Amino acid sequence: MRQKRQLAAKVLGTALSKIRFDPAALEDISKAITRSDIRGLAAVGKIQYRRDNEQSRARARYLLLQKRKGRRKGHGTSKGSKYATVSRKRQWINTVRAQRAFLQSLKEKNLLSPVNYRLLYSKSKGGSFRSVRHIKLYITEHQLIQKPFQKL
Repeated sequence: MRQKRQLAAKVLGTALSKIRFDPAALEDISKAITRSDIRGLAAVGKIQYRRDNEQSRARARYLLLQKRKGRRKGHGTSKGSKYATVSRKRQWINTVRAQRAFLQSLKEKNLLSPVNYRLLYSKSKGGSFRSVRHIKLYITEHQLIQKPFQKL
């Protein structure tokens, strides 16, 4: 029976210690000579083998849950080039939209005259300002904010 066990281990591609014979089918197993006989007995379930221990997915499920919450998304996690996650165009769109919204709010509060609004708007479009804060700095340096402007 030891030779049958060795043959079964080779055929099934596993370790000798993992092969189990069905006690009720020992007679059939002893009659098996060829590899195909062993394969047939394994298909029927008279020869069984334990598979290798599979990798636990518990940690993977936990990490997925954390990622769904928005965790684990820092700089160290990002793969790819600098602009892989947010393209340059998308960054530009976001910046310009923020700047335009800021200028619009100033105009609605009558803190910017239409002339100054148009000036800053076109500068923003041309890429003169890095951010909203940069616009604020420019406005204070050039004293473009005025007391609430009344339309006639």
